[in-house]
Amino acid sequence: MIVSELSQYLRDNRRAALRDLSYRFDADPDALRGMLGTLERKGRVRLLPANTPCGGGCSSCDMASVEIYEWVE
Repeated sequence: MIVSELSQYLRDNRRAALRDLSYRFDADPDALRGMLGTLERKGRVRLLPANTPCGGGCSSCDMASVEIYEWVE
């Protein structure tokens, strides 16, 4: 996976949890954090504050531990 694939996925889906990105791309979360950090420094994505709901509505996760990234237009 390359950064452009990650960018396209976030562009298409608007936001995603790190755990979901890890499953989607079959990638280690730490590797994804590095790529997301690069996109964040470029102003393309932002890490949303802790306790931001993911939008799934299941409430089965500890929201304080979920990292959600959002595409920035």
